[in-house]
Amino acid sequence: MKPADDLVDKEQGFLSHLVELRERLVKIVIIVALIFAALFAFRNEIYLAFAAPLADQLGPDANIQTIDPAGSFFAPLKLVLMMSVFLAIPFLLYQIWAFVAPGLYKHEKRLVFPLLVSSTALFYLGVAFAHFVVFPIVFAFFVGAAPEGVQVNTDITRYLDFAITLFFAFGIAFEVPVATVLLVMVGVTTPDQLAKARPYVFVGAFVVGMFLTPPDFISQTLLAIPMWLLFEIGIIFSRTLKVRVKEAGEAIGKAADDESVMETLTDASETSNSDRTQTNSNTVKGSYKTSLMDNPEDPDASGP
Repeated sequence: MKPADDLVDKEQGFLSHLVELRERLVKIVIIVALIFAALFAFRNEIYLAFAAPLADQLGPDANIQTIDPAGSFFAPLKLVLMMSVFLAIPFLLYQIWAFVAPGLYKHEKRLVFPLLVSSTALFYLGVAFAHFVVFPIVFAFFVGAAPEGVQVNTDITRYLDFAITLFFAFGIAFEVPVATVLLVMVGVTTPDQLAKARPYVFVGAFVVGMFLTPPDFISQTLLAIPMWLLFEIGIIFSRTLKVRVKEAGEAIGKAADDESVMETLTDASETSNSDRTQTNSNTVKGSYKTSLMDNPEDPDASGP
């Protein structure tokens, strides 16, 4: 094939990938839009459920208010939009998986798909932990720490920004096991090296918690301790997966060697058969020549 033809094939392959990527992005946008349309009518109820951890701590005499004239509309709208993306994450990850999977080896597919599923589950778990465990404790501390005579009333938009920040902080923090496994799988580090770095990781977890959470020790601790425990879980899983990946690699190498040996034997067999056929052909021609030319005295060959 000419170099120009190779270039055309590469361009066509690249364009086909772009078309496929566009189709999958369109599917993701459609799914998010459908979820948003289904939840939009219940935006106020969703926001009340979302603000329940704070409302329970404020008591009956206090409430969540808004100082922005349009805040009562845009805050629930923003929450519903983010929840639509949040609920569409499994479908989004599936589209990413379907786009990348054809270019992966079989053992890579076995590794990547569980990582995608586990990362999604851990993100949801982090958000649930923040809403049901961290929020009640943090808001109880904030409300109880208010000076006497000061009534705590928060703005609807500021509460949304505060809660979303914590959601993403805990959701990302709960991805520590996946990050640990990936670092070990790509060869950046080893489980033994990670185990030796435990003291530094413990201190680093509190530093990360200080930047990702509000300036209070409670939320910082509630984020740092799970991060450290998840780091330990990541070490355990990385040890197990490393052994499995090593076994899979050895199996693939053995299969490749067996295939190479079979190809060598096949080529040798074909060469032997070709030589044998050529030898038989020469033998037949030689005997025919001898019977007609080398023995002209044969009475059957001399004619009448």
